[in-house]
Amino acid sequence: MDDIYSLDSFYRRSNALGRLDPPLTLEQRRAVDSHWGDVTAEPGGVDYRERELGGVPVLWAEPIAAAADRVLLCLHGGGYVGGSIYTHRKLYAHLAKAVGARAVLPAYSHTPERQYPTQLDEVTAVYRALLAGARPEHIAVTGDSAGGGLSLSLMLRARAQGLPYAAALAPISPWTDMTQGGPSIRTNRPTDLLFGGEQEMDIDGLVRMLLPPTVSPADPMVSPLFADLTGLPPMYIQVGGGEMLLDDAVRLEQAARKHGVEAELDIEPGEQHTFQMGAGHSGVADAAIARVAAWLRPKLGL
Repeated sequence: MDDIYSLDSFYRRSNALGRLDPPLTLEQRRAVDSHWGDVTAEPGGVDYRERELGGVPVLWAEPIAAAADRVLLCLHGGGYVGGSIYTHRKLYAHLAKAVGARAVLPAYSHTPERQYPTQLDEVTAVYRALLAGARPEHIAVTGDSAGGGLSLSLMLRARAQGLPYAAALAPISPWTDMTQGGPSIRTNRPTDLLFGGEQEMDIDGLVRMLLPPTVSPADPMVSPLFADLTGLPPMYIQVGGGEMLLDDAVRLEQAARKHGVEAELDIEPGEQHTFQMGAGHSGVADAAIARVAAWLRPKLGL
């Protein structure tokens, strides 16, 4: 499908706009990104509430008849420079509805206005606040792209601070290696409609905006692929076979298993980065979300 509801079309337009001369300003780029969620259909039967949790603005997505005591902590993608609780609310509402749990999306800070570790500090504050009202075995953490990597960093931070782990992790197209060391960064450039093509997106530029000079891109807290994952919750990793970050997911599964963590890798052949954003318009996206939900439900005791 190649129309307004197609993620592929949105990525092609976004990639083309990235090649303009002069380049888009940051504000213009964010205005484009604000339409990311247009490719996702409204799930229906979901109420939304904007609140604050742990001092951080959040959006609750609450499906009708969802278990009130089961929570998905959902960390949106966007390379830390874009994306929002609004662009991703429908995606995670679809997932929450399929799981039968409530979802909460933190509005963590963007770069370059705020650098690391601000984003990790904020989602940790939200997680700590969730623990004050919910049992850890009733919380699962998910996230896409930058949010997928951040979900892993959150559990590493929880370990460092003596907080209990969540019941499960479900990273989607996770960005786990800020050194860009995976072979697919190069081999999948021709098939990646967002990051690749004639002019590859400056992923290293995103890293420079996020990290202060004192933090290496190989630091395990920002590139959890290089962390000791021992003891982390079981994880279900989902990724598109056509995207440049494919090997960030493949190597994560290998690293998790090496450290004794239960891990399952789900590669959808030929699909794009965070292809699940097509939920409600794409049967492939809907089926993928259903697989994540089927894996999460027993982890949450549902």
